[in-house]
Amino acid sequence: MAAPETKDLYLSPCVLNEQDFHDFSTLIYKVCGIKMPPAKKTMLAGRLAKRLRALGMRSYREYFDYVTSPAQQSLELREMVDVVTTNKTDFFRELNHFDYLQAKVLPSYNKNISWKRTASFKAWSAGCATGEEPYTLAIILNEFADHHRGFQFDILATDICVTVLKKAYMGIYDEEQIDPVPVNLRRKYFFRSKDREKREVRVCPKLRQQIRFRRINLLEDDPGWGEPMDIIFCCNVIIYFDRPTQYRVLCKLCEHLSTGGILFLGHSETVSGFDLPLEMVESTIYKKI
Repeated sequence: MAAPETKDLYLSPCVLNEQDFHDFSTLIYKVCGIKMPPAKKTMLAGRLAKRLRALGMRSYREYFDYVTSPAQQSLELREMVDVVTTNKTDFFRELNHFDYLQAKVLPSYNKNISWKRTASFKAWSAGCATGEEPYTLAIILNEFADHHRGFQFDILATDICVTVLKKAYMGIYDEEQIDPVPVNLRRKYFFRSKDREKREVRVCPKLRQQIRFRRINLLEDDPGWGEPMDIIFCCNVIIYFDRPTQYRVLCKLCEHLSTGGILFLGHSETVSGFDLPLEMVESTIYKKI
């Protein structure tokens, strides 16, 4: 029987055994708080295999030793986080959030701050993935500013994954991805690609310039803004954490939220059972008290 070609070893890395799965899941939990239960073993193996192939490695153990080596912890660790994290979002996702923002939050803010036109409304999209959420925020805040003279805003968009942040910064999407955006706003804030075969659109420069994208690990890093946020969107992020990590992240978000500020969570997420300075104003929408 002929020996397999060398390239086949790289295309088909060995099976992720129980010890390696345990070590990787422990590392991932330590780095970014994401739990990897046994049911996700196959998924994890498939995602890690991308890095094995990229690096020409023949085993998961070899890769684990590499990613945990002192020389690679600052570089390859980020690459590993990029392949194991889930990044799914849409424009105008969780529509009730944006309805509440337009109907309740912005009018109230503008009324209370009308005497101080130097103030800037501060929004944080934590776990922004490929950018659809912060761009949706930018659209809504721009529309509000067009009808309320003197209204100013700043948007911070963060994620732990560098790959998706790069895509978010570029602001280029397939045409069907902007289907949830109302037609009049599509025409106003998106440009079609000159190459019609690509069927792509790009967010207009004005919106791209209004958002600051940064890599932030919610377990470790500070957003870097001295002033508290008026709103924080952290949707479908804490769902991947266990209860202690959820509490830790929520406490940090509360620290950076102004009194009376609003926290928006995903439709499957809740602060129930946690001792936090929050009260629910609508489903998955909380005010800091």
